[in-house]
Amino acid sequence: MNQSIFHEISIRVRYHEVDQMGFLHHSRYLTYFEIGRTEFLRTSGFTYKEFEAKGLYLVVANIFCKYKYPVKYDDLIRLITKLEKMSIGKIVHSYEIWDEHKSRIHAVGESTLACVDMHGRLQKIPDFLINLNYPDLSSTG
Repeated sequence: MNQSIFHEISIRVRYHEVDQMGFLHHSRYLTYFEIGRTEFLRTSGFTYKEFEAKGLYLVVANIFCKYKYPVKYDDLIRLITKLEKMSIGKIVHSYEIWDEHKSRIHAVGESTLACVDMHGRLQKIPDFLINLNYPDLSSTG
């Protein structure tokens, strides 16, 4: 899988996402990663809703985040989601959260997704997902 395949979006940190000190709550980073994955799939011409309509689901099998520098309320961040690997049984994404000018990295992460059916049984990553037209340039949003 070409490791240059990525998607980039801007996110403004909202008040309800921060703790009492005004820093982005640690749990929100994982939410941002999910936003990145979902929008990345959408740019390929397919939505997660359409995936579920086929009776398939992508579940998080593993996820981590390394925090490097705090993000604060009202900061505009750049989220880069990269498709690192897609195999018969899993999809691996990596993430970078940067400040709006990409001069400071705030966090990095990675997730591994598995494909399951509606009963939770592991499934092969379907060909229609593997063969999507993934973008190789960032989109601004």
